[in-house]
Amino acid sequence: MPAMHFIVCWPDGSKDTCYSPSTVVERYFQINHPYLLHDFVEITTKALEEASERVNAKFGYYCSSAQDQLSSIMTRAQRFKPEQTVTIEKITAI
Repeated sequence: MPAMHFIVCWPDGSKDTCYSPSTVVERYFQINHPYLLHDFVEITTKALEEASERVNAKFGYYCSSAQDQLSSIMTRAQRFKPEQTVTIEKITAI
């Protein structure tokens, strides 16, 4: 189960390298597609929850790093207005 990094470009132009324990994020995001902030948080929640479920199915425990990453994204998202957009710049295997 290869872990992935995905680079988030926030509305202010700043970037974060985020973590997923699974390739499942590739099914949820399109590179350089503008996501409304609300949609981005919703999609990220689904993607990281599914990734953590995959870890649980394989190893018998959930991925705390996926939950930590989701918490960080949600905290960061609160700094922006709901109508602003976020893009995923890149998704790569670690």
